[in-house]
Amino acid sequence: MPDPEKLESLLEFPCQFPLKIMGLTQPGFAQAVTDVVRRHAPDFDAASVEMRSSREAKYISLTATITAHSQQQLDALYRELCDHPMVSMVL
Repeated sequence: MPDPEKLESLLEFPCQFPLKIMGLTQPGFAQAVTDVVRRHAPDFDAASVEMRSSREAKYISLTATITAHSQQQLDALYRELCDHPMVSMVL
């Protein structure tokens, strides 16, 4: 099995990278997600987040576009978002 550290990324960095984060509609969800994203992408503009509710408003999805500088940055961000108790899914 190839060493993941040696595999080349299909992305060219830096690049604009959209993340879709979904969770149950609840107070503080957008702020919690924004805080996590900012830890990994300090230049992230929270005003650029796009929000959508599900048809019955049970779920909310946020699209946050960051300037990604490395695969390691993206991996760490995905891990922290996926581990967050308010987040159901990250695409």
